[in-house]
Amino acid sequence: MKPLGEAHKVVNTFTRDLGIDLPIIGGAMYPCSNPELVAAISESGGIGIVQPLSLTYVHGYEFREGLRYIRSLTSKPIGINLLIEKSSQRYLDRIKAWLDISLEEGVSFFITALGNPKHYADKIHGNGGLVYHNTTNLKWADKALEGGVDGLICVNDRAGGHAGAETARDLYDDLKHCGKPLICAGGVSTPQDVSSMLKLGYGGVQMGTRFIASQECTAHPDYKQAIIDAEEDQIVLTDKLSGVPVSIIENDYIRKTGAKAGALARLLLKGSNSKKYMRIYYSLRSFRTLKQDKQKAGAYHHFLQAGKSVAGISQIKSVVEIMDEYRHNLSP
Repeated sequence: MKPLGEAHKVVNTFTRDLGIDLPIIGGAMYPCSNPELVAAISESGGIGIVQPLSLTYVHGYEFREGLRYIRSLTSKPIGINLLIEKSSQRYLDRIKAWLDISLEEGVSFFITALGNPKHYADKIHGNGGLVYHNTTNLKWADKALEGGVDGLICVNDRAGGHAGAETARDLYDDLKHCGKPLICAGGVSTPQDVSSMLKLGYGGVQMGTRFIASQECTAHPDYKQAIIDAEEDQIVLTDKLSGVPVSIIENDYIRKTGAKAGALARLLLKGSNSKKYMRIYYSLRSFRTLKQDKQKAGAYHHFLQAGKSVAGISQIKSVVEIMDEYRHNLSP
């Protein structure tokens, strides 16, 4: 799995700190971050990010075993995504175990989300690693910076998964004075998209949707074809997956059942005490549904997560081919 044009590199603070050739993160995706996809992104010059629940619950690997399998496919840097929002003690214990195992296995790059990263950042820094944190606005960015993170994943209004509310430009303008590398997440799929975000001032980009439509991703062909067929205006938000807005493709199932939670659910999602339990309920239900969809041929008719970058995706290609397009477009 040798990338084409390997001599071409982009050197900035982000790529230098991580030891990678291209300022491209393969975003962690549930259920789509299979080990082969993560490894292919890293091997091709970017950095693939492991989504622990996807690795263990969907793809069936014991966590340490899964990391070692990825390591058998690439010796280049990989990262780990940790969703650190306070939940059940059982889940928090699992997060801590994943962190410990990752550090023991030599992982040095982590992306945290949905909580206060300080405890995790302190431990990761103590082991010589780096922590970037997902943020959608200045308020949450400031809290992450107080927690000692090394960079920010700036999730804009074109992102797949949990999208933000601001444009990529507005988010950059809000955060450009923070003194840390900023990574654009959302709306990026073509070489021109990558180049324009770097010219704007971002240190790199994070992409998920583009890599679902790749040969190495084990998502069902129906899912990949839905991404190829979708137009930007078919990307809508639903709160039925996790209790907070998630970007999905508006397909026949969504048009029939609706993208918004019912009136009672919306009321419970607003309650200071009830919203946590509603989010846990929705998340557990969606984990089960997404896993079942992945395992059944032709079953991709529920929630297909994708961002507005679908507009620039017209073919299923290998990760090497995708990354090589970016490599040559970014070469001086």
